[in-house]
Amino acid sequence: MKRFLNFSALKIVVTIFLVGAPSLVMAAGGPTNIADLVEEMGPSVVNLYSTKTVKASPHRGIPQFDDQEIPDLLKKFFDMPMPEEMPEHKAQSLGSGVIISADGYIVTNNHVVEGAEEIKVRLTTHEEYDAEVIGRDPKTDVALIKIEPESVLTYVKFGDSDKIRVGEWVVAIGNPYGFENTVTAGIVSGKGRSFGSGPYENFIQTDASINMGNSGGPLFNLDGELVGINSVIFSRSGGNIGLGFATPVNMVKNVVTQLQEHGSVTRGWLGVMIQHVTADLAEKFGLERPGGALVGEVMKGSPADKAGIKQGDVIVEFMGEEIIKMASLPSKVALTPVGTKAELTVIRDGKKKKLEVTIGKLAEEEVGAPGISEESSAGKLGLTVQELTPELANSLGIEDKKGLIISNVRSGSPAEAAGIQRGEIILEVNQKPVESVEDLKEIISKIAPGERILLLTRRGEHTRFVVIKSE
Repeated sequence: MKRFLNFSALKIVVTIFLVGAPSLVMAAGGPTNIADLVEEMGPSVVNLYSTKTVKASPHRGIPQFDDQEIPDLLKKFFDMPMPEEMPEHKAQSLGSGVIISADGYIVTNNHVVEGAEEIKVRLTTHEEYDAEVIGRDPKTDVALIKIEPESVLTYVKFGDSDKIRVGEWVVAIGNPYGFENTVTAGIVSGKGRSFGSGPYENFIQTDASINMGNSGGPLFNLDGELVGINSVIFSRSGGNIGLGFATPVNMVKNVVTQLQEHGSVTRGWLGVMIQHVTADLAEKFGLERPGGALVGEVMKGSPADKAGIKQGDVIVEFMGEEIIKMASLPSKVALTPVGTKAELTVIRDGKKKKLEVTIGKLAEEEVGAPGISEESSAGKLGLTVQELTPELANSLGIEDKKGLIISNVRSGSPAEAAGIQRGEIILEVNQKPVESVEDLKEIISKIAPGERILLLTRRGEHTRFVVIKSE
């Protein structure tokens, strides 16, 4: 199973481990107690073999042609009817897990056991057990399974993933490519990593060699404490290139506790749409440096709305913890119990303001009028706009009747460089509402060439802030 990120020429593949080669290269002067750690905690690591039934595609292996490209002699062959039902077969996936209790509770990745009809767990003693899925949480890729062991099991000690430091040594144990209980070591390369594939990403990055099959296995600190569950690698080839990612154990503990008690997960909810604070946005919102989470939209009736959080606020602290990166806020809110009165700090109009919000419960699975010429309306931005009349809004299915709709974005313009798209609606320019072309003209006339302009736009159901450098 692979996830792809399009990083242009690099073509970097995000691989989720299901099946990796063992590797251990220790730097001179590295830690010497890894063997003791492995001897003590190695028995807590298990190998998983999950099986599910899959059906082959009826077109698998058959080349696809346009009708005109098929040679006459081959048409008869390719025009033959294909069977509607193809034979089913059993597919097996490899993964890892870690025992968290003496009576057989095991943590692994959701993607290791999702859809599995049979899960086999093999201990370091070579004993094998059938496992039952207690609960799964796809949003954090965490799953809890259970075996019924014949004896008391060795289980892990939980560490504190918030306290690990970049540069600290860590050890991974797992089942790469079926090489059972492979041990590798490295350092923590980064914290708070995300790559946009989920709302609660807050990964620990490590260069410990982990590969396909390490999924669900533990990441230990040198005290033998569990600090993460290995989940993802970046790779061009599918093999390890020193970029591995683990789910922090503090997040895992919260999820596992709920899965064990309820079989499902309840998350805290704030009710805001947030975005990264770039250097340009930091300047416009009066911040000393980029950081925090910029509120692009506040949902009506949400806890944030009731607490007085406003569009344009930058959340810089949550329950006493600094929000350095936007990506850290969703996971912190999600882990906060429903009903908690949480204090947060926002920067509004360049000044800090403290607010108290009562955390709610996250419900599951909660782009005409005459055109205006570019040069006469928004030439400094490189886009063409139209007034959003009620008639135009109705014809386009747009509920919001205010603002200016973008009808064209000039190629190579500042607007294009900022990611502005046709059909987006401009609501504000430099934090001033715009409802007519005259409003826009008046604001733009006072903007000097090269000045940075702050736009508030709506795309689909959500609003966002964008900074454009005027021409």
